[in-house]
Amino acid sequence: MAELRASRFGCPSPRHGLKLLFWFAKDYIFFDNDNQMVAKYNPKEGNFGFHHFYNRLECDNNVCKKLLPDDVYPFYEVGNLHLTASYSMPEYVRKDYTGHIDNSNMDRLIISMRPDRTVDKVYVTQHEDLRSFDPVNTYRLSRELLMIICSHSSEDMSLEDFLEQAGYSTHAQIPFTSPAPSPAPSPAPSPAQGV
Repeated sequence: MAELRASRFGCPSPRHGLKLLFWFAKDYIFFDNDNQMVAKYNPKEGNFGFHHFYNRLECDNNVCKKLLPDDVYPFYEVGNLHLTASYSMPEYVRKDYTGHIDNSNMDRLIISMRPDRTVDKVYVTQHEDLRSFDPVNTYRLSRELLMIICSHSSEDMSLEDFLEQAGYSTHAQIPFTSPAPSPAPSPAPSPAQGV
């Protein structure tokens, strides 16, 4: 939990990333008898706004890389509160969404999924502009962290407890700004950091 707190992912209000993560761990996945993460729903069906994530090559300042390491399994993204399908998420995830281009809709969760609905990897990220995600603020979540949130092996964790432990603040707001894109091509993929 300390690494998640230090990352400042989903902080401060009105950002929704920590609430999205809590919902995902509590309601979207479960751990089977082999401690494998299994999705309760198929992200291909688009429930909750899930859709295919294209791990495309992004170029900035003559450096090109992908947001995530290549994977044999497809990636799916969730968290865009502008999508109608996101209305099926709990109200606590959506309640601070302003409907404007600001930081209330910048956080996303990306998963890689095996054909049997086993969730292989889970990442959290945030938009750095209206088009691209921020590779510096993209983290792969550990199974252990998801088990803690899911309360697989501990007392049931409430949303309020989780937000407090993760360092969520409702006091300060960081405005979302869109820096101008910079042109450049040259391949150099880098893996996401671990949390």
